[in-house]
Amino acid sequence: MPLHTALTARLGIDAPVIAAPLGRGSTPRFVTAVADAGAFAFVALMHMPEADIVTTLADYTRVVEPTRFGVNLTLIRDQRRRLAAALDAGIRTVSLWYGDPEPYVEQAKAAGATVFWTVGRLADAARAADLGVDVLVCQGRDAGGHLVGTAGTIALLPAIVDAAGGIPVVAAGGIADGRGLASALIMGAEGVWMGTRFVASEESANHPGYKQRVVDAGFDDLLETRLFDGGWPDSPHRVIRNSTVSRWEEAGCPRSGQRPGEGEVIGAHPNGRSFLRYTDASPWEGFEGDWEAGAHYAGASAPLIHGIEPVARIVASVVEGAELALRRATAATRTVISTPESETR
Repeated sequence: MPLHTALTARLGIDAPVIAAPLGRGSTPRFVTAVADAGAFAFVALMHMPEADIVTTLADYTRVVEPTRFGVNLTLIRDQRRRLAAALDAGIRTVSLWYGDPEPYVEQAKAAGATVFWTVGRLADAARAADLGVDVLVCQGRDAGGHLVGTAGTIALLPAIVDAAGGIPVVAAGGIADGRGLASALIMGAEGVWMGTRFVASEESANHPGYKQRVVDAGFDDLLETRLFDGGWPDSPHRVIRNSTVSRWEEAGCPRSGQRPGEGEVIGAHPNGRSFLRYTDASPWEGFEGDWEAGAHYAGASAPLIHGIEPVARIVASVVEGAELALRRATAATRTVISTPESETR
């Protein structure tokens, strides 16, 4: 049962699976692995200095064609120059979220780009067509990282599909296996957007300890909070509990500016800038410092993840699992339809 959808046709991919931007966890190696697996990945630009974007993206386009991955822009500050640099580098798929997308949609569409917009509200989905958005990403509140969803994925997704007016919708939040993909397709989505599952991949450049914490996390280990606000204030996000969370809770959950260890340096960014406790960045491969104290973003799908696996195996497993789940659903439907009414009472 091939899983060909409007998403796979639009992006020229084999599997209706998108790897969410993983911050510094997304690298040329990771993006190449996703593309080679027949899926699609987005690279976050927010943490990149504007002056470095062209050269940084050149590291990607040397090993993977620019049509086989996209860039992600978080609209909490002006991103027009970052977008222009990405378009100049030949990128033609753009993901937008967390702000007003209108000027960026116009800029991207003028260059012939496909535009994704991550939404969590029905009103946003309803205006997407007028904006010229090509694909909507419905982010449920089950997601990891920063959140825009206003309800859980299973309730929000069909409502967003209805409000989208025919624009293809991708489901995000709480999805890590083939059953999640199958469910999303049944509810009207054209594919899935997964972050937490790909954090725990061999090729991602997330810190090995962070990856293992995703694998080990149970539901009680997950927390929706606004705690890691350095660089991105007052934004809800879901993380795995760690020593920073514990110290803050033990202190009575004081507000920002009065938290234990406020301003404490726990490491350094690649550019040498201090990495502070409560910063919004997550630890990456080669991080020097107290990686455990940083933000470990993870969605409600974490308990479904049981190992750190190659990207190719993850994508294949998700697709095969979805095919199996859809076959079972079809068989179950046939059984129900063929059962005499008297036997169902």
